[in-house]
Amino acid sequence: MKVYNLNKSELIEYCEFIGIDTKGKNKALLIEEAEIFGTSEIEKSKKDGTDYDLLYSKIEELSNLYAETLNTKIEERKEEMLEDDNSHYLIYRVLGISNKDGQLIDEYQNTGRFLYKYAGSFLEEAAVLCFRFNNLKGKRTLVKNNVGSKPKTFEIDFLDNNNAIEIKWRDATTDGDHITKEHTRVECITSYGHKPIRVMFYYPQRTQATKIQKILATYYKGVKGEYYGGDEAWAFVKKYTGYDLFKILTDIADKKTK
Repeated sequence: MKVYNLNKSELIEYCEFIGIDTKGKNKALLIEEAEIFGTSEIEKSKKDGTDYDLLYSKIEELSNLYAETLNTKIEERKEEMLEDDNSHYLIYRVLGISNKDGQLIDEYQNTGRFLYKYAGSFLEEAAVLCFRFNNLKGKRTLVKNNVGSKPKTFEIDFLDNNNAIEIKWRDATTDGDHITKEHTRVECITSYGHKPIRVMFYYPQRTQATKIQKILATYYKGVKGEYYGGDEAWAFVKKYTGYDLFKILTDIADKKTK
């Protein structure tokens, strides 16, 4: 769980759940203590050989949290849509789409956006857990943009010594500006002496988006970085961390969908 993304009340609830006294403590201190707790928990599991089981349980717990949040967001949006102005269904009908089908299309479009968002966030966070279990000294890091004015900083999902690992579940961007931004990001990261490593688990489906990924792969290699996409991404995580994320997720998915 990305404790730094939790609001104060959520953070207090989480800390109390794992047994941390929260009375009189500000958010920064609670985050620090939660991270110390997580680190000690992993260290202990690695000493007694239960680290795989702990990692599995944390990823499963994370999946349950995301599933609950996703379901809540979807149900809230469905309720909101009951009050929507559906006058645009006229145009749907002109194009041969019935009111019933138009309603379903709007519903799937809205809920699909939530699914895509939470699926990506979950997978990226699960992958970071694998890297963290492998090296507790690695962490999320912000670096100042010393190449351009925007954005002010770039986030490294996991900085492991000098390996700046960026994790994407899928990048379907077709905008040419995306290439420019990524070039700036990589140039900035390499200026700090870090090696950029991009890990993307699923290739985009559309031709233009795929072309952009090929351009980025070439660019990464050109600056002596590394780029892994699709099956290579899963294999890289397993080889680098020693944990088979694909197998863990497959086992959890099979358990939930039997």
